[in-house]
Amino acid sequence: MSKENKKNIRFIPRLDIKGPNLVKGIHLEGLKILGDPNTFAKHYYDSGADELLYMDSVASLYGRNSLSEIIEKTVKEIFIPFTVGGGIRNLDDIYRILRKGADKVAINTEALINPNLITESAKKFGSSTIMIEIQTQKQLNNKYYAFMDNGRTNSNIEAIDWAKKVEDLGAGEILITSINKDGTGQGFDLDIVTEIASKVSIPIIASGGAGEINHIKDLAEKSQINGIGLASILHYDFVKKMLNDHYKVKNEGKFEIVGDNFDNKRIQTTNIKIIKDMLIKNGFICRPID
Repeated sequence: MSKENKKNIRFIPRLDIKGPNLVKGIHLEGLKILGDPNTFAKHYYDSGADELLYMDSVASLYGRNSLSEIIEKTVKEIFIPFTVGGGIRNLDDIYRILRKGADKVAINTEALINPNLITESAKKFGSSTIMIEIQTQKQLNNKYYAFMDNGRTNSNIEAIDWAKKVEDLGAGEILITSINKDGTGQGFDLDIVTEIASKVSIPIIASGGAGEINHIKDLAEKSQINGIGLASILHYDFVKKMLNDHYKVKNEGKFEIVGDNFDNKRIQTTNIKIIKDMLIKNGFICRPID
């Protein structure tokens, strides 16, 4: 990618929520509790994140999004855009989340079931408010398909076809979540990310797989993405700080972290400043941190 074609890249910590807890797993499964999501969110805000992404990991199973309390806390302490996803079924759900203070919503399952929701919500709330998450996985036929229900159900719709359709229907942004790569630390799924980014004109955010800083550099160099969703590589860095008692972080008087089960052997942790400094040094455009 030539320097003149390099886009501004946003860094977006992804906070997957189950109940009141921040969780993280592998391939969207085997979720472990990491701690209080608002503690992590405030840390990322102070560290120079451009946006935040909250995803209710089990909302699609219960048909509701339960992040209202977290959203209310976020708007009091954090002054960057944030997106909320999970369990969004209709225009009323979107209205409630936006009214609480979110800037955007992320929709996956219901958009695949009822694509008209994309058009209806874009008309009512504006395209820039509607992000479509594409949870995708490579199958034995070497094709990538869009999955529903937090990666549990194959829609049998090819991911690239779905990406082009959601753009046509009025979505303002696409979040590509690689189920194959999620939580593995093996690097992003460049094949599907680069293909989708080359076929649509709306902003693309890539998520799933970052295990070292060079994975982020490779993604920036080889695809026309607009944002990067990061979880393990940032979460475990903050967990290490808490374990080392560099931060006095409490949740109702006790630590709520992964503790003895903490394992970051496959993840070379880092922070947002190091990532941004590296990319700026390599000619990419992102908001610097003083």
